[in-house]
Amino acid sequence: MSDRPSVRFVYSPHLRTALVLTGTGTAGAYHAGVLRALNEAGVKIDLVAGRGMGAAGALFAAIDGGARLWARGGFWRRADAAALYPWRTLYRALGWVAVGGAVLLTVPAAIAALGLFVYQAAVLLEPARGGAASGAARGFTLWVIDAFRPSGLPTVLPRLALVLMAVLLAMVVVAAVRALWRMPARRRQRDGFWWTVLGAPLSRAQAANRLRGVLWELMSGGSPIRQPGSRDLARRYAELLAENLGQPGFRELLMVVHDIDARRDLTFALLAEGFRRDFFLRRPASGIEPRSAEAFDLAGVSRDLTLDAIEAALALPVAADPHLVVFPAEGYWRGEAHRLCDRPSALLRVLEEIAMAGVRQVIVVTASADEEGPHALRTRGASPRARLGEYLSSEETAGVRDALRFAVDWADGVFVIRPSHNALGPLDLAGTYDQQSDRRQPLAELIDRGYEDAYRQFIEPVVGGSGEALNATT
Repeated sequence: MSDRPSVRFVYSPHLRTALVLTGTGTAGAYHAGVLRALNEAGVKIDLVAGRGMGAAGALFAAIDGGARLWARGGFWRRADAAALYPWRTLYRALGWVAVGGAVLLTVPAAIAALGLFVYQAAVLLEPARGGAASGAARGFTLWVIDAFRPSGLPTVLPRLALVLMAVLLAMVVVAAVRALWRMPARRRQRDGFWWTVLGAPLSRAQAANRLRGVLWELMSGGSPIRQPGSRDLARRYAELLAENLGQPGFRELLMVVHDIDARRDLTFALLAEGFRRDFFLRRPASGIEPRSAEAFDLAGVSRDLTLDAIEAALALPVAADPHLVVFPAEGYWRGEAHRLCDRPSALLRVLEEIAMAGVRQVIVVTASADEEGPHALRTRGASPRARLGEYLSSEETAGVRDALRFAVDWADGVFVIRPSHNALGPLDLAGTYDQQSDRRQPLAELIDRGYEDAYRQFIEPVVGGSGEALNATT
């Protein structure tokens, strides 16, 4: 018997429905395509939830801004989407210095190898070219003698190496100054200062900055108004959503991230009044600590943390620095600063939270293809990004399978939209070579794949097959 979770296919537009977006990195492009299809079909969605890059998609979908993700010039259509998780500047500098040092070391050996080629060619061409070949060999010999004079390569190469080291040292000093400057505003640490200088290898700053920029474009209507700071923008977003809940295109919002310091998952949500009180006052199953230790109401004093939750969701575990969040002094954590990041297998927690929010029907969207059987192995990646992407993809796939087993026990309807095959790993933002189709797959194609899968797997067979008219999106 197959161990794959069963999924119920009885759809009703009258049930309280949640759209759950789960995934990392490139999964956001797949989410965008699905959002476009659901928006076109007018599928009723009461609540949008997400983790990882899915939290970013939920942020836009909650205020009817999904088009900013899939439209031309949108978040996932721009050429600079390939630079969302670049190597940090110091790591790139270390790489270029290493390459430059290797080139300098190989110059003498390269000249020697070129000499072997020149002399051998002179021997072979001498009968045909007469003295021209031997003249070329003598000219090369004179050039080598001149290059290795004391004022030549023996002096130039060490100077170039010194310049490389000076550049690297300057960048390390700049990184150290930045680390010292940030430390007072962040958390103190016991030791490992140089590891703080190096930091995590990948940067999430580009992804966070672009997301805030696109969000402000949406909220400001494209007017040339200066973008406010993160806290101010978060407050405006939360107020906009709270004031318009119940209007067409506006939905409740729920996001889950992981608190490294508290060693627990945290939920940030903005719910309708009919569900808000029970959700935030409900006592955890453990009964040890109040709900306020792990659930934050974005319609209340925690509204300033809306974008902090998004930045935490974008923080890849270990590969990127966690996002430091300072909690309100009047809250459970009394103004403490905690490190937050994503947890790839947190879909189960997302489903638990939306169940407590009164959801009875759930649509799960994941860019990870279903598990495959024998004879489906792929060539493993050798680069650090490829290996990290493989791990993230594997953990997310396993997390989806486990979460669906839980969902079918409490929900009246569970529907999954996922690709049958996805060559793009979570960090393949510049595209990748698809071995199975023997071609290169760009990121933009994943948006179209999500759009098509939403129609083939859910809208046409499930919604269309239910025989019920769709309600307007609320």
